[in-house]
Amino acid sequence: MKTIVAVDNKWGIGKKNDLLFSIPEDMAFFRKTTMGKVCCMGYNTLLSFPGSKPLKNRTNIVLAPKEVERDDCTVVHTLDELFCELKKYDSDEIYVIGGAMFYKTMLPYCDEFLITKVDADGEAEGFYENLDNISGMECVYESEPVESNGYTIRFTTYKNKSPKEY
Repeated sequence: MKTIVAVDNKWGIGKKNDLLFSIPEDMAFFRKTTMGKVCCMGYNTLLSFPGSKPLKNRTNIVLAPKEVERDDCTVVHTLDELFCELKKYDSDEIYVIGGAMFYKTMLPYCDEFLITKVDADGEAEGFYENLDNISGMECVYESEPVESNGYTIRFTTYKNKSPKEY
């Protein structure tokens, strides 16, 4: 299972249930990487999408409160239900896409992390764990800097040397 996220230079990821930055190259990377794959997320992330609609051309699995039921995506209400649902898919096809609490919960189970690092302070309210400070995490790739919409970004890949089984 993988994570995909853009972070600012303080590992911030969001503010007011929205992204910190509008970066076309990062959005294109997200679309290309997750198209046709399984995207799992917390309920607030689903609500943050245009019209609160699931992502097109992907399998959307949402961990949501018990009272939430939808027929346009797969809704689960507990971590046990989520893990049962995820076991139906190849783990290399699964992407954790947010939000902050969901990322934190799923981090130990992920083996690869696709982190777009934005050289800016987005004054975030939600944060991702700083992978540079977590034992067993290793940055295995970092792109050259890319300029996009006034920001300098780098695409990085981290590996978890000992992910937990779910």
